Amino acid sequence: MSSTLLMAGTRKGLWLGRSDAARVDWAWSGPHFDMEEVYSCAVDTSGASPRILVGTSSPWTGAQVWRSDDLGDTWQETPGGAVRMPDDVDASVERVWQLVPGIEPGVVWAGTEPGAVFRSDDRGETFSLVRGLWDHPHREQWNAGFGGQAFHTILPHPTDPARLTVAISTGGVYETTDAGASWQPRNQGIRAEFMPEGQQFPEFGQCVHKVARHPDVPDRLFLQNHGGVYRSDDGGGQWDYIADGLPADFGFPIVVHPNEPDTVFVFPIQGGDGRFPVDGQAQVWRSTDAGAHWQRLSQGLPERFFVAVMRDAMCTDGADPAGLYLGGRNGTVFASSDEGQSWRQVIDNLPDVMVVRAAQL
Repeated sequence: MSSTLLMAGTRKGLWLGRSDAARVDWAWSGPHFDMEEVYSCAVDTSGASPRILVGTSSPWTGAQVWRSDDLGDTWQETPGGAVRMPDDVDASVERVWQLVPGIEPGVVWAGTEPGAVFRSDDRGETFSLVRGLWDHPHREQWNAGFGGQAFHTILPHPTDPARLTVAISTGGVYETTDAGASWQPRNQGIRAEFMPEGQQFPEFGQCVHKVARHPDVPDRLFLQNHGGVYRSDDGGGQWDYIADGLPADFGFPIVVHPNEPDTVFVFPIQGGDGRFPVDGQAQVWRSTDAGAHWQRLSQGLPERFFVAVMRDAMCTDGADPAGLYLGGRNGTVFASSDEGQSWRQVIDNLPDVMVVRAAQL
């Protein structure tokens, strides 16, 4: 019988939850790294045993990637201080916002603040800067979003290791088709509502919050923007607005069902002013037809919920039926074992939840 690992990274440590295949009862350990912020975590299954990777940051020790090969019983620092800029770069890594295993065994990608992407070829033990993106002529014009400037989305192409799609706030979506040597902006059709009228569809500079896709349909991308939910059917060449029917088109996370490429989940919140759900009610919204129609899913979620769910604080576990998870900025984590139809609280009273990740082991 498989087990489920649920990771909740917060502004003050990481918690690990374990459950059986039913995903009803959870046993938790933590906090791990209780004096550090955790913005990213992942499970790499390319080796002989699962490896947990965690990106932490501290005002005293800086950014670090930790790894565990025994499901969190013990932890090792990455050699040489993990994700570090080369000596000739006048910048330092403040946070690791994203950790994503690649499609090639041993490859792990990291997205950081300031906006940079790093690659590891040894399961996250050492990382090197992707110079083609750091040296891109647009980089000096990227700005910091409200939460900082960070590559928060990294999407390795499921069949072509030379292709990688990334997104940054604020800068937009970029893609490489030559293993990182060159990068092209992929933002046509995405509205930058904070720009003056007549300048709201620039080549780059959009405040993209998150991008997701299903590996079976790699050219279909779903995007939650700073105002707007979008879909692209050509790998990001053109984006179309699909938020009609939602209570708000602002939000942070967007998640694709692991077994149904047309099914996508969002957590709408009021715009940049309120940043909590419409009417103060926690609501997940689902589309089963790639954004043509939307349905509210809120059974078991709190009716009073005046906090946001951040861009990496909603995920699926890849099981069948799919489990869904979300964490709020009030320190609560909710789980659904029936694809979002019903929810239950699985832990509370944590610090501000920044990332939730789940894996079947």
